[in-house]
Amino acid sequence: MSILGETRSQLSVKFAELFPHLDERQRRLLMSAESRVLGHGGVRAVARAAEVSETTVRKGVFELEAGEEPLGRVRRPGGGRKRVADVDPGLRPALLALVEPDVRGDPMSPLRWTVKSTRVLARELTRAGHRVSADTVADLLREEGFSLQANVKILEGSRHVDRDAQFRYLNEEAREHQGAGQPVISVDTKKKELVGAFKTDGRQWRPAGDPVPVNMHDFADPKLGRAIPYGVYDLAANTGWVNVGTDHDTAAFAVESIRRWWHGQGQSVYPRATRLLITADAGGSNGYRTRAWKLELARLAAETGLTITVCHLPPGTSKWNKVEHRLFSHITMNWRGRPLTSHEVIVQSIAATTTRIGLRMHAELDTSTYPTGVQIGDAEMAALPLTRHGFHGDWNYVLHPQPAPAVPAARAPHTPEPEWNQALLTDPTLTSMSPKQLNDLTKALAPDSGDRRGRPPRLAFADQVLATVLHLHLALAAEPLAVLFGGSRTAMHRTLLKIRKLLGARGIVIPPATTPPAALAPLQARVLAQSSDPESKIKTTC
Repeated sequence: MSILGETRSQLSVKFAELFPHLDERQRRLLMSAESRVLGHGGVRAVARAAEVSETTVRKGVFELEAGEEPLGRVRRPGGGRKRVADVDPGLRPALLALVEPDVRGDPMSPLRWTVKSTRVLARELTRAGHRVSADTVADLLREEGFSLQANVKILEGSRHVDRDAQFRYLNEEAREHQGAGQPVISVDTKKKELVGAFKTDGRQWRPAGDPVPVNMHDFADPKLGRAIPYGVYDLAANTGWVNVGTDHDTAAFAVESIRRWWHGQGQSVYPRATRLLITADAGGSNGYRTRAWKLELARLAAETGLTITVCHLPPGTSKWNKVEHRLFSHITMNWRGRPLTSHEVIVQSIAATTTRIGLRMHAELDTSTYPTGVQIGDAEMAALPLTRHGFHGDWNYVLHPQPAPAVPAARAPHTPEPEWNQALLTDPTLTSMSPKQLNDLTKALAPDSGDRRGRPPRLAFADQVLATVLHLHLALAAEPLAVLFGGSRTAMHRTLLKIRKLLGARGIVIPPATTPPAALAPLQARVLAQSSDPESKIKTTC
């Protein structure tokens, strides 16, 4: 029985409607199913209606009769064109040599100092004889475990051996002050900001196609200059005070910012406060090595009557400072995408910064001048009412509310110099030891006669031990000790290091004084007198 022409025309219409939506295998299976329904002569009728060869229809019939499971793909595995990485076995090593020239390939690769985008890599590989597209390069990189990566800020520099111990010590000090109702603040200088129509990171919602125009280049405006925000964050009250300076980031500016916070906010929040704990970074204008920082804090302590304790974060850990991620980060997010066109914009943007957990801010402009290059002499440092803690006295110290004696500009010719008696250095109130105890300590530390090599030191061993005791008990630095014992600063540094090693080897501990003794005044006067002499004066730039 022949297939009617009407049936073939119906099949032609069906195939014309469905074939554009089917892949090759699906079309073949559809035609084979129709041919099986038609019976004898169905293969030829379907082939003519679909305008394909009868072999194609028969192939579909064989696939249906075999009862194969759906493949989930058009071609069988292995079908189609071979991958370029399989055809060109040298492509993958060449690609790895470009993306990692220092590890796997040529260290003189032309792409070592360029951005390695997939297009650049594909162009370089094609130039080397490996014809490949950017998409194929991306697929190969993913197969090798590569992905787009940004830089990660995790390197903190050298790790100090006492870093963790200092953090624990700082936390204990903060817990003790807060438990007693005393203020604890975290201070630091935020990144200096250009004032003017300059680009800031971040984006804000604006009408489409209407971005805020800013300067092409980030050259500071000579009239507007830069803004220097110095932040004071109160840990207990969760409040911030930012002093926006316009001159220089000096120690005087840092302490002035703390002074303004105390008179403007801290004094009213803590009316019964007698102490203040400041946590600060190890460097910058509030660094532990900055002499002017300690001098200005001593003046603030004398002015406010507060006993000011300072605990510095270990070197290389400034990002752990509370003021960084509890104050400065919110300020940056608040003015994102907004050009800081004036100091008023900066101050108002800072003051408007809040958080959902209750952070409140205050900001004000500081137009005072703060000269750089201020020199602080040894006499001024020796006269400071400063007591170092027993643990890392360089990072942890206390400034007492006592006025420091002023340094005389010049000694009058007719004023006789007070007579100096070296025996004052062995005063038990200064050493916390009786003469016999000091003598026994000297004998216990004295090296054997066979250990003495080279020329004898200029300072007797007993005086070396005495200088170290004064250094450890009174926290006297090497500079004033060199003046008191008539030596050089370098030699005194070496002496203190040597005697401290002897003390540590024998397990002897010299306890620090809790408050500066009154007998320290003659020593300070001696250092002042010697430092005012132009021939013996030693100055150090802060």
